[in-house]
Amino acid sequence: MGLKVIDTFDTSFTLTPEAQEQLVALLKEPSFGQQVCSQKGWSEAQFTEQLFQPVPYSSQTPKGMAAEFEQYHDDPEHYAIVHVPPPFMFQAKIFKPSRLCAIFQKVT
Repeated sequence: MGLKVIDTFDTSFTLTPEAQEQLVALLKEPSFGQQVCSQKGWSEAQFTEQLFQPVPYSSQTPKGMAAEFEQYHDDPEHYAIVHVPPPFMFQAKIFKPSRLCAIFQKVT
C-alpha cells in the first residue's frame, strides 16, 4: 500500500449566507475566543472572519493551506489558525467542505 500523491486540490468553497452568518456568530462567541486565548497565552483575540479549507500537504502546499494564508501561519505571535469544531459546522449546517479553518488575531 503506497501513498497517493495529489497534484492539485480545489480549495474553493461556497457557503450559503445563512450558514456563513451562523458560523461567524459561533466563532465570535466570547467563550470560544477565550478558548483560543487560553491555548495561545493571549489576553484577547478576535475572529478575522477569514475561513479556509485545509489542503493535503504537497510540494506546492507544504503547510497544508493555500499560499495566501501562509502569512498567518508564519506569524504565530499575532495570529492563530484553528480548526472549526465539528459541532459548529453541524450547527451551521455546513457539510461540504467537511473541514474548515478559521483565523484569529491577537488583540493588543
